[in-house]
Amino acid sequence: MHQVGKQDYIVLRCTVNNTLKFTQFFGLNIDETLSWKSHINQILLRLSSACYSIKVVTPLMPEDTLKMIYHSYVHSIITCDIIFWGNSPLNTVIFKIQKQIIWIMTKSRCRDSCGRLFKQLEILPLQSQYIFSILLFVVKNKQLHTTNQEIHNTNTRSNTNLHLPVCNLTIFQKGAYCSVIKLFNHLPQKIKSCSNEIKLFKPALKRFLNLHSFY
Repeated sequence: MHQVGKQDYIVLRCTVNNTLKFTQFFGLNIDETLSWKSHINQILLRLSSACYSIKVVTPLMPEDTLKMIYHSYVHSIITCDIIFWGNSPLNTVIFKIQKQIIWIMTKSRCRDSCGRLFKQLEILPLQSQYIFSILLFVVKNKQLHTTNQEIHNTNTRSNTNLHLPVCNLTIFQKGAYCSVIKLFNHLPQKIKSCSNEIKLFKPALKRFLNLHSFY
């Protein structure tokens, strides 16, 4: 008989106090209000450690090497599961420490504009990274969405846009599903036109977000 091991389970670790406070599921800390507070606090701890490490090595490393360290260390922390928590109002603490890391890497003052520094390093600010990650997810899973041309036969410029479902619930309208459709539909037509070819879409979107640095 097969002996069941830990690998045979999806472990749900819960803290219970009359009601469920949070659940850890595939590395995500999901709290009872879906505020992502617990998960963001975990990310903050890891980023604080990364920030200290970069502060130590910055005087010893050229900028290109620092960028490599950033992408292998900080970037991997920020982008992990960002499509779930990246739109939370609580993510401002993550952005603050990301800016601090950018100031350290560029040996800049805290009063210096971070927009220019992000462009200089070709690193996406947190909100731009969220937009990049969630749009990439949508394009890779376009079969989950309906285009306008599948709804009606009228030949318009918005035919290739994703269809935005009608719903009166505010929580749905502000949710991730509707938000990502609006983001995709507001992309420049040149970028949307290559959404069927991920190898073209990905660098085009990255260049666009690097240029504008939304945050």
